[in-house]
Amino acid sequence: MAFYIHTKAGKREIDGAIFDMDGTLLDSMHIWDDIGSKFLKSIGIHPEQDLREVLRVMSVQQGAEYFIEHYGVKMTVPEIVDAMKNVVARQYEELVEEKPGIKNMLETLKNKGVKMCVATATDKSLSEIALKRNGLLDYFSGIITCGDVGKGKDEPYIYQKARELIGTETERTAVFEDAYYAAKTAKDAGFILVGVEDKSAEGQRIEIMEISDAYTKDFKNLI
Repeated sequence: MAFYIHTKAGKREIDGAIFDMDGTLLDSMHIWDDIGSKFLKSIGIHPEQDLREVLRVMSVQQGAEYFIEHYGVKMTVPEIVDAMKNVVARQYEELVEEKPGIKNMLETLKNKGVKMCVATATDKSLSEIALKRNGLLDYFSGIITCGDVGKGKDEPYIYQKARELIGTETERTAVFEDAYYAAKTAKDAGFILVGVEDKSAEGQRIEIMEISDAYTKDFKNLI
């Protein structure tokens, strides 16, 4: 059995697939839009206007380090991470829904023998809660987080670690991403890039489409 992705250069057969979670598997980016601001306000600090953009390229741990260095937050990194996790945990448990068509896509990949992994900046425990709630968790061999590798998605380590987990070759592994900076990292690292449309990245949609080998608004058109 084989699974092919229809790319700009023609059909590409893949053995492995690495999925971002927020904005790709799940319609959940709205949760993170103002999480940093909510946290800072909760401890009496007024956030700067560009905070959302600053945090967009950071893992939760990197964001916590930024709060300490830039805002002088008198908490440890683990304490900040735990506080931010508590802010979003309930929404992951009760509100977050899967992206349209994703379950059929994952079922098709599973039936074709494609090995799958999640690569996300979100904490693993929160990721498991959200994916399990939507019936998606069992499709994946594992979840690799930015916290696991100690780097954000502005560097390729998380994708390389995910590829090692599923045991596939880079040139036969597709990375599904909705954020431009992460998509570019995966593309530059040699993976087959599938850009996924999400309203959170509307401002960079053209840029994502340009660098992607394939681009989708709805996973149905990839099957």
